[in-house]
Amino acid sequence: QLQLVESGGGLVQPGGSLRLSCAASGFTLDYYAIGWFRQAPGKEREGVSCISRRGNNTKYADSVKGRFTISRDHAKNTVYLQMNSLKPEDTAVYYCAAESVVQTMCVMTRIWYDYWGQGTQVTVSS
Repeated sequence: QLQLVESGGGLVQPGGSLRLSCAASGFTLDYYAIGWFRQAPGKEREGVSCISRRGNNTKYADSVKGRFTISRDHAKNTVYLQMNSLKPEDTAVYYCAAESVVQTMCVMTRIWYDYWGQGTQVTVSS
């Protein structure tokens, strides 16, 4: 009933761009901060970016600063992750997640998030 669905993943060459989408099913995203996480084979799931409820506060992992941009469209009940200048090390399964506790900020800590999508594969070929 409360689900998040990621889309937009795929195969892209180094230096290319990709836009991921996170759409809600069964609830509105207006009351949730949204985080993007990724997990590469053999590695822990790590925070990539997050956006607050209103969209006025965002955070990025150091590894993606200047390359990735998170945004949200309340009318479409969707959150986006624009990924530019992609590198092979960006290859991972990307997950979006929703968090309802923090009011005005966002965090990139897994335990704070209540709902998770199934993930979408991003592969940056060398």
